[in-house]
Amino acid sequence: MNSSPPPASTPTDLRRELGLFDSTMINVGTMIASAIFIVPATVSAALPGSAAATLVWVVGGAVSLLGALSIAELAAAYPEAGGQYAYLREAYHPALGFLYGWSNFAVINTASIAAIAVGFARYVGFFTHLSELAIRLVAVLSIVALTLLNCRGVRLGATTQNILTTLKMGALAALIVTSFGLHGGSTANLQPLWPAGPASHWIGPFGIAMVSVLWAYDGWIETTYVGSEIVDPGRNLPRSIILSTIIVIAFYVLASSAYLYALSPSGVAKSALVASDAAKVTIGAAGAAFVVVAILISTIGANNGIVLTAARIPYAMARDGLFFRSQAYVHPRYATPTVALLTQGAIASVLTLLGTYNQLILYVVFAQFVFYALSAGAVIRLRRSAPQIARPYRTWGYPVTPLVFIAFAAWLVYNTIVETPKDSAIGAGLILLGLPGYYYWRRRGAGGR
Repeated sequence: MNSSPPPASTPTDLRRELGLFDSTMINVGTMIASAIFIVPATVSAALPGSAAATLVWVVGGAVSLLGALSIAELAAAYPEAGGQYAYLREAYHPALGFLYGWSNFAVINTASIAAIAVGFARYVGFFTHLSELAIRLVAVLSIVALTLLNCRGVRLGATTQNILTTLKMGALAALIVTSFGLHGGSTANLQPLWPAGPASHWIGPFGIAMVSVLWAYDGWIETTYVGSEIVDPGRNLPRSIILSTIIVIAFYVLASSAYLYALSPSGVAKSALVASDAAKVTIGAAGAAFVVVAILISTIGANNGIVLTAARIPYAMARDGLFFRSQAYVHPRYATPTVALLTQGAIASVLTLLGTYNQLILYVVFAQFVFYALSAGAVIRLRRSAPQIARPYRTWGYPVTPLVFIAFAAWLVYNTIVETPKDSAIGAGLILLGLPGYYYWRRRGAGGR
């Protein structure tokens, strides 16, 4: 291992208060949202065979793990606020880091917070009737509550995340155990194992299912955004990224298998709320209410993870002089980027009320994997351009691991552009709109490396 000192990090007033358990729970809690309760139906519709439907979750998890194994090296070498913003800045150019930060702050993270909050509010409506306006108001209230909670200290936000993530893991584990252990499911439901016809006929549908599965796994990088607040980041950051990904792979593969065991491939494919229908088979009428509670915990926990971590991106940009100076403000008592948190919450709330969040996500969703591919490429680039940097963790299987992940990410981006060329073009335009802002702040002479 190289013993050279790490690169000089951007100065920060944030405190290192998060341990391995905290950072792992941030990732697990962000990854497990509502997708595992719904997406298996999409997978089985594309791949009507239990073995094939399970395989896609295994492959999708393996691809995500390749990304985690790769980017964990950057997290250990550059334990800074902002995560990928810092990696892209160091490996390529400050402009690329800025465009990543801009797209996440202006669109990706804020629209994701809005979408998850609305999903949470709609499930609240399971227990009491809510009008469309009431749903949006409940969603906004959840955003405001999580924002204020995380303004009062990273320790409070992390403890909340630990509790919510533990609860959602317990609920998902209970759903898995009851599906396999109680009367109702059967090995006969697992037939057919593979879709009819030769393998060449379902390679295309496998790719379609893979897209949904990879989005379900998204979030394994979340803890890197709070790199400057993690204790012993050289050890805990890479461990948390890799460990959280492995935990979620296990949950997703077991949960998808449990649904198939309870409902059969055709039953899963026809289900609008697959987890609820599987629970009804084994638990009965109470199963639907149990799953709704699990989804409520999962969605609010996922949003808490995003609110906690995502505000560190504009904070890091502002500390570099590449964003509004106010975004770098840190509360003197709570040591949190309160202005960045409040701004993020305000934008997400406006998107919630306007109802534009889903369209924005559709426009820029492919951008996440563009930046993932660039970050994996940064591992290779920095090995060559900055060999003297201390690397407490080195990517397992280098250089094959990052290269395979880059190939999958490139395929996903290509497939998205081919399937939705107009939306992809609009998304690219929204991202490039950040360039004038970058040159404006550069001209002010406050930032840039």
